[in-house]
Amino acid sequence: MMERLKNRWIALPGNFRGILWITMGTVAFALNDVLIKLLGKKFGPMELAFCRYSIGLLILSPIFIRLGWSELKTSRPAIHLTRLVIACIAQLGVFYSVIHLYLADATAIAFSRPLFTTIVAVLLLSELVTTRRWIATGLGFIGVLIMVRPGHSGFDPVALIALISACTFAIANVLIRMMASTEPPNRILFYYHAGGSLIFVIPTIILWQTPIGSEWFLLAGIGIMTTIGMSGFIRASSAGEANAVGPMEFIRLIYAVILGYSIFGEVPDYWTFTGAFIIIVSTIYIARDEARGRNRDR
Repeated sequence: MMERLKNRWIALPGNFRGILWITMGTVAFALNDVLIKLLGKKFGPMELAFCRYSIGLLILSPIFIRLGWSELKTSRPAIHLTRLVIACIAQLGVFYSVIHLYLADATAIAFSRPLFTTIVAVLLLSELVTTRRWIATGLGFIGVLIMVRPGHSGFDPVALIALISACTFAIANVLIRMMASTEPPNRILFYYHAGGSLIFVIPTIILWQTPIGSEWFLLAGIGIMTTIGMSGFIRASSAGEANAVGPMEFIRLIYAVILGYSIFGEVPDYWTFTGAFIIIVSTIYIARDEARGRNRDR
């Protein structure tokens, strides 16, 4: 039976499989944000981050063990360490913003990562960017300003933390591109999870808050949902075309609005929806322009 199911799955169109994978990933990440917001009332971002990395490392350990040290050993420890530190800082900022902002606001601001990636890729990789993509990037940042509203009475400083975290994660993502020629994905995942666990273990011991009852399962859920989300996105990118699969990520905003309202009673204002719409349209265009560029280079 399993073999028949597997054959039927493989027989599905690649884009359809990719959409199903990324849908799984977006649902997992949306549920992960709910867990972070619930647990953030008691546990600090350091302890939440430790759970995220250590549980993820535990889940992925069979893959790492099967690869063995010969496959995991790297000749580029410096760039792994640089990427690890940058990503861990960004992770703390994301957790803090999810805890203190509306889920819809935190999710929409996180969608600005591709905008920052365009700029970071030019600075670090000397990538050539089309005029149209620069225009889309500029419009995207207008959407960010509409959401964040600096200088306005409704401005929330935590939104700035979310924005800086998006920029920092963009730098970490570009560093992955720099490693791609020599470092396979599983090796990057190994150093990211093992290193993240080591970075946060001492702060967690110092700031430790003992979980009670179901809190143990909720903390484990952070690592589980993050790992499921990452797996969904990785498999989606390998199964389908970016133009077809990528836009499905933005359904996560709908989940954030529904979950934020039903669980936390959050009602985003029209500034959130207006800014988010501009950001989403801009990032979809950037993704398609980048995909067209890759096709031309083949």
